[in-house]
Amino acid sequence: MTTAENGAELLNEVEAFHRRFNAFPTEAAYVAVALWDAHAHLLDCFDSTPRLAFLSPEPGSGKTRGLEICGTLVPHPMAAVNASPAALFRAVSMDSGRPTILFDEIDTVFGPKAGDNEELRGLINAGHRRIGVSYRCVAVGDQQTVQAFPVYAAVAVAGLGWLPDTILHRSVVIRMRRRAPNEHVESFRSRIHEPEGHALRDRIATWADSVRDRVNGAFPAMPDGVNDRPADVWEPLLAVADAAGGAWPTRAREACVELVTAAAAGGKASLGIRLLTDLRDNVFCGADRVPTTQIIAALNAVDEAPWADMGGKPLGSRQLSKYLAEYVTADNQPIKARNIRYGEGVAKGYYAADLTDAWARYCPPPPGKSATSATHLEKLPLSSENDVADTGR
Repeated sequence: MTTAENGAELLNEVEAFHRRFNAFPTEAAYVAVALWDAHAHLLDCFDSTPRLAFLSPEPGSGKTRGLEICGTLVPHPMAAVNASPAALFRAVSMDSGRPTILFDEIDTVFGPKAGDNEELRGLINAGHRRIGVSYRCVAVGDQQTVQAFPVYAAVAVAGLGWLPDTILHRSVVIRMRRRAPNEHVESFRSRIHEPEGHALRDRIATWADSVRDRVNGAFPAMPDGVNDRPADVWEPLLAVADAAGGAWPTRAREACVELVTAAAAGGKASLGIRLLTDLRDNVFCGADRVPTTQIIAALNAVDEAPWADMGGKPLGSRQLSKYLAEYVTADNQPIKARNIRYGEGVAKGYYAADLTDAWARYCPPPPGKSATSATHLEKLPLSSENDVADTGR
């Protein structure tokens, strides 16, 4: 009679195998990657599968090696460098042997010089959910028919820079960096070490089969503050950790909080969200209303902000109006400039009451109460006729 595999000890070995060859930036990264390897063997137990993203600002940071070690541990690895969207559609929709896609040099696909690659982006996004399909035209004789291809598959990527937001928000992000002089790893030799990884992979598969009924349909408890899309991303990994037991449920939730927080801090928010946040934290600072002239001046003075150079020109009142009109007040009306009376004149400007709902919905928590506040309105100069309102209106 074969002794049942201890899940916690097995994940410890998976983590140790990565540690031999990968210098990940944090302890949380080792936990997340080991859980991701195991979850790929239980894919049909989950409603979604997180993308694993090894990203770095510079080459030589160990991204490809991270992908390579994962490839020895996951089922049916498929190296997808330069794979066409058509080939990937066919591969992930096969009746058996669904691949785990390992996409190296993803920056050549989604980087600034690569174009949009909407077909591939759609596949990666739709394949995040078990119900995900992609519709393609297929020739049947001389007829073209629309066919739904199931595209649910585990995907890990590696590349320079960043990823489209739609993919990033579905990913566990590991921010790789070059090894420091005191960080040492073994050299990976495929002929020697691949068989070791494959033996470990087979043991993961056997263990996964033994816990499949327990994991299927599980809804693991989420750490406080982890909800919505991050919860979708981490739910499969936490379910695997709970099935393994030992220290893994605790370690997994600690890693979840750490990596979700890091992703939120490093995420590239849209210009609209950046504008709302800068208005709250650097312009209004507790004031109930601010004229447009002062808003423009304050925004263009914010360090490391894009407002002073918007296509070669500083942000102006028309651009400000265009961005803010995309958001609505608590009464579901577009945010617009209104008259602000000061002294004997009236200036166009914005009211905090109109922005409060958008601040609450879109902006990260404020960093703390600012020591400064907006200048008194009575002292504000009017520098543009466009910002002066007719007092008779």
